[in-house]
Amino acid sequence: MLDTCKLKSACNLPFVYNKKINTAGTSNADVPLADPGMYQLDITLRRGQSLAARDRGGTSDPYVKFKIGGKEVFRSKIIHKNLNPVWEEKACILVEHLREPLYIKVFDYDFGLQDDFMGSAFLDLTQLELNRPTDVTLTLKDPHYPDHYLGIILLSVILTPKEGEHRDVQSSIHSFLHWRICEIKTMLMRKSWKRSSKDLSENEVVGSYFSVKSFFWRTCSRPALPVLGFCKAEFQSTCYQNAQFQTQSLRLSDVHRKSQLWRGIVSITLIEGRDLKAMDSNGLSDPYVKFRLGHQKYKSKIMPKTLNPQWREQFDFHLYEERGGIIDITAWDKDAGKRDDFIGRCQVDLSALSREQTHKLELQLEEGEGHLVLLVTLTASATVSISDLSVNSLEDQKEREEILRRYSPLRIFHNLKDVGFLQVKVIRAEGLMVADVTGKSDPFCVVELNNDRLLTHTVYKNLNPEWNKIFTFNIKDIHSVLEVTVYDEDRDRSADFLGKVAIPLLSIQNGEQKAYVLKNKQLTGPTKGVIYLEIDVIFNAVKASLRTLIPKEQKYIEEENRLSKQLLLRNFIRMKRCVMVLVNAAYYVNSCFDWDSPPRSLAAFVVVEDMLEDEEEEDDKDDKDSEKKGFINKIYAIQEVCISVQNILDEVASFGERIKNTFNWTVPFLSWLAIVALCVFTVILYFIPLRYIVLVWGINKFTKKLRSPYAIDNNELLDFLSRVPSDVQVVQYQELKPDPSHSPCKRKKNNLG
Repeated sequence: MLDTCKLKSACNLPFVYNKKINTAGTSNADVPLADPGMYQLDITLRRGQSLAARDRGGTSDPYVKFKIGGKEVFRSKIIHKNLNPVWEEKACILVEHLREPLYIKVFDYDFGLQDDFMGSAFLDLTQLELNRPTDVTLTLKDPHYPDHYLGIILLSVILTPKEGEHRDVQSSIHSFLHWRICEIKTMLMRKSWKRSSKDLSENEVVGSYFSVKSFFWRTCSRPALPVLGFCKAEFQSTCYQNAQFQTQSLRLSDVHRKSQLWRGIVSITLIEGRDLKAMDSNGLSDPYVKFRLGHQKYKSKIMPKTLNPQWREQFDFHLYEERGGIIDITAWDKDAGKRDDFIGRCQVDLSALSREQTHKLELQLEEGEGHLVLLVTLTASATVSISDLSVNSLEDQKEREEILRRYSPLRIFHNLKDVGFLQVKVIRAEGLMVADVTGKSDPFCVVELNNDRLLTHTVYKNLNPEWNKIFTFNIKDIHSVLEVTVYDEDRDRSADFLGKVAIPLLSIQNGEQKAYVLKNKQLTGPTKGVIYLEIDVIFNAVKASLRTLIPKEQKYIEEENRLSKQLLLRNFIRMKRCVMVLVNAAYYVNSCFDWDSPPRSLAAFVVVEDMLEDEEEEDDKDDKDSEKKGFINKIYAIQEVCISVQNILDEVASFGERIKNTFNWTVPFLSWLAIVALCVFTVILYFIPLRYIVLVWGINKFTKKLRSPYAIDNNELLDFLSRVPSDVQVVQYQELKPDPSHSPCKRKKNNLG
C-alpha cells in the first residue's frame, strides 16, 4: 500500500489529492481547480425567441455554435428566415475542466458571404447540479453594444460524471497524468481543426476527438482496485500505456487518417435556369450559381442578360459522410460596382439519392422565382489512401502486376476516366525555415492532386522531419500537377507556410528518390529547405490522349484572383510580346510585297494564299442608370475592372504562349500527340473527300443536342491547348538545383568531420 506522498515521490510528478465528491444531486460549484474527472454534458438546444434580424427582409437564418476552451464542439442546423427558430437538437460534449464555461454564439447564415453575428452568451458549468436535468434561459448580448436586446436561447442540460462508480479509482491516476492528457487533446484538436478544416465537417472532427478520448479511457482503465491501494508496478504500467498512446497519436492515429479520406464523389451538372427573377432595370439579369457542400465551394460562370440561362457546367464534390450531406445552392445576379443581388436558393439532400445513378432534378428557387435544372450523380470513391513505408503497393509483385494490367493498352475502353495510378512517398525534409520563437518548427506536409488533398502527421520541434508516408491517387488527367506543400502547425492560428513544390506528372522519373528545393507561394523563387520524394506514375497513354480533348477538372480550393500591380504589369508585358510577334509577322509578309528579298518574294508569289481575315468585334455597352454612385462603389468598380483587365491579359498572353510551347516541344507528350493527330487527319483527307468530312461534321453538330440534350459543349482544340503550360507555368514547374550540402554523401562527410 502506497500513500499519496510515496506515490508522488515515486513518480517525481506533481500530485494533487482531491477529496471525494458526492455526485448525488449536489452542486459542484466548489469543485477544486485541479479536478481531474471527465464529465459528460448532454445539451438539448430547444429554441430561440425574438432573435435579431440581420437580412434585408427583416428576418435571419440563425444557427448556433457551442465552444469550450476556444474550440467549437457543436454546430446546429440552419433555420431559414425565422426569428423564433425551433431546433430541438441534442449534443453530447465531454468536459474536462468545469471552470471553462460553455460559450453559445448565434450567427445569421449568409451563403457566399461572412455570416452575421447575432449575439452570444455563456453557461457557467460550475453552477450546474450533477445528474439533474436543468432548463436554462440565456440572454444574448453583443460585447460591443451591451444595451441592445438580441433575444434569448432556451436549453436543457444535464451534467454527469463520465466514469460513474470507478471515478474515484481513476482520479488518483488521472491527477498526475492530467497535464499529459491535456497536451495530447490539444495536439489532436489542432490536427483536426487547423489542417483539415477544408476537408472535414465539424461533426467528423468532434467524432474523431471523442473516439481518441474514449480510447484513452479504455487504455487507462484498471480492474477494481482499492482507493489509492494499487501497487507501483501497476502505476508504472499505466504510465507506459499512456506513453504508448502519446506515441501512437504522434504517428497519425487511424481515426485521423480515415477522416481525411472521402467515401464518394458527387458529380453535379448545372444545365440551365428557367424563368428566373429579373433583377436589373432592363427586365433581365446576369445570373450565376454558387454551390457549397461543407467547406467545398464552386461558382458557375456568369450568363449576361438572360432569365433562361444555359450553363452546361460540371462540378465534382468529395463526400465525406456515409449518410450523405446537404448541398446549398444559391442563384445571384451580377452587378458591377455594387453588391450582387440575391435571386433565390435551394438545397439537394444527397441522402435521398441512390448511388451509381444519374438523377435529373428540377429545383424550385425559394425566396425568389424560377427553377434550376441539375444532373446529380453519386459514385464510389477513387482509390486514395495513406500508409506507412512498410505498406507499398508497387513493391508487392502481385499488386504491381494487377496495376500494370489495369492500365495496359488492351484495356483502352474500360473506364475512360481512370487514366492511371500515382504513388507518392513523402520521406523527409531538411533545413526547413524556422517558424517558432524557439528556433524550431512543427512541420507537416500536404499532398494535392487536383481536388484530392491528403496530409501527413506533424513532427514537432524539428527542422529535419521524417514522415515516411505513402500516398496513392487515381489519375484522371495525366497533365495534372502534383503539389506538395510544407506547413508549420500553430496552436492559436492558421498554419504558417514553409515551402512548396509543383511537379507535373509527365516530368516524373519513376522510382527515383529526388531532393526538391522548396519554393515560395508563387513558385517563382526558392525558399529555405528541401524535401525528399519518391514518385511512381503508371498510366494508359491512349486514355490519357483521349482525356486531353475534354475540359480540365476545375479546382475548388483555388484562391480568387486579386488585383496586383506586379501581376498586372507582368501580364501586360506578356501580352506585348504576343502582339509584337504578330506585328513582326505582318512586317515579314509586307516585305514580300515590297520585294526586299527577290527570291523570297518570288516564292511567296507562286504559293500566295489569303489566310488572313479581318474580324471586327463591337463591344456591347450596357445601358446604365444615371444614378450617382458613392465613392466606395466607384473604387470597387475600378478595382473590378482592373481585375478583369488583368485576367483578360493573362488569358490572351497564355493562349499565345501555349501555341508557342506546343511547337517548341515544351511538353513532348503533347507535341507528339499533335503530330499524330495531324498525320491521322492527313491520311483521312487522302482517302475521304473534304466535302464528306464536312457533311459528317455538320450532321454531328446539328444532331448533338437531340442525341444528348444535356451534354456539355466543348472545343477540342482549346481543351488541348489548356493542357500546354504557359511561360509562367513553365517557370513554376521548373526544378531548382539543390544545394550540394543537402546530398546524403555530403551530409555524412560533414558529420564525420
